[in-house]
Amino acid sequence: MTRRAYLYFILTFVLGVIVGGAGVFYFAWSSGHWGPHHFDRQRLVRRLTRDLNLTNTQVQQLNQIMDDTSKKLEELRGQMNSQFDAARKESQDRVRQILTPEQLAKFNDMARRFEVRRHRGGPPPH
Repeated sequence: MTRRAYLYFILTFVLGVIVGGAGVFYFAWSSGHWGPHHFDRQRLVRRLTRDLNLTNTQVQQLNQIMDDTSKKLEELRGQMNSQFDAARKESQDRVRQILTPEQLAKFNDMARRFEVRRHRGGPPPH
């Protein structure tokens, strides 16, 4: 094969990978399998209504069940968050006890940046 044929072959392969990857990304994003909010309550209710042929009364009951469950999950999330916060604080306090004053200043700055990032929902700083 000539050099031009190899170039076309490689170019075709690379374009196939790019188009295929974009297609998978688009499908995952549009179907709700990727994205900031994986769980879509309305989509689930519509699907259950359609697939199970739910009556209006059953849809109302399903929504009430989901409301109740959401409240319970929020309560559990709050309890877990407070327990994680307590464990994180205990760990940081133990680390602070073994540091020199110079290290402690750097560690406190790192911990502060981590907390800011954590509350914003970003990845922890490196």
